[in-house]
This record gives sequence, structure tokens and C-alpha cells, in this order.
Amino acid sequence: MELDNIDFQILRLLSENSRIQWKDLGEQIHMTGQAVGNRIKKLEENGVIKAYSLLVDETKLGLSYTAFIIFYMKTTDHDSFIRLMNDRKEVMEVHRVSGEGCYHIKVKVSSQEKLNLFLDKILEYGNYSVHLSIKEIKQQHSLYAT
Repeated sequence: MELDNIDFQILRLLSENSRIQWKDLGEQIHMTGQAVGNRIKKLEENGVIKAYSLLVDETKLGLSYTAFIIFYMKTTDHDSFIRLMNDRKEVMEVHRVSGEGCYHIKVKVSSQEKLNLFLDKILEYGNYSVHLSIKEIKQQHSLYAT
């Protein structure tokens, strides 16, 4: 699917507010709500829009520790490790990477003790190095921010 300028405008506006009414979105880009809705449905059907999400203030949930873990697998069988990552609620992101380590993992926990429990659990799969966040400088909420 080839995207045009209008598709990119729709994606930008949806990334700023995915709950915006089609009519209101259409007014901003000089289209009818129905025309916008048809384009959005086409973007969804073609997999350009994969999902809609919710941003939550994790500190209000007590998730005050953010750790970035560089993980080194000790085996070539990654399936059970990947299942564990998908099952753990404290795991925010997991990336298979080139360069240092096999995976980079972003974890958010409520305490140092919870982080230690998580680290103990992943030791059976390999070794790691941990980097704690001391201050978040920027958080990207939108791929299409202006």
C-alpha cells in the first residue's frame, strides 16, 4: 500500500489522539468524516495501523524503577525465553539486537526487590548487565509528532 500526504496527516492526528471522532479529524484535513473513516479502515486492513493504545502514568501505579537490561543468551534455543518475556508484566519492551548482547529489555518495577526477583528468574537463560534509569528526559508518544 502506497501512502499519500493525507494518509500521513491522518496517522499524525490519530497518533496525537486515537479517540478523535472521524468528523473532527476530517475538519482538520478538509475531508468528510466518512471519507476519513474509509481511509482509516483501509489503513487498518493493510496493517499500517496495527492497534490503538493507551498511555498510562506508571508512577501513579507504583512503577518507579526503570531498568534497561542487556541480555546474553547461554543457548541457541530462545523459545522459552521469549515466552517468559511475553508472560512477564514488568517487561515493557524486548528487542533482539545485533551488537552487544542478544536482547535489550526494558523493565518497569515497583521496587529494587522486584527487580532482583526478575533478574534471578532470567539467570537460568543467560547473563545480563543492568542499567538503571535515573531520570527520563524524553518519551516519544507519537511516530508522527510535528
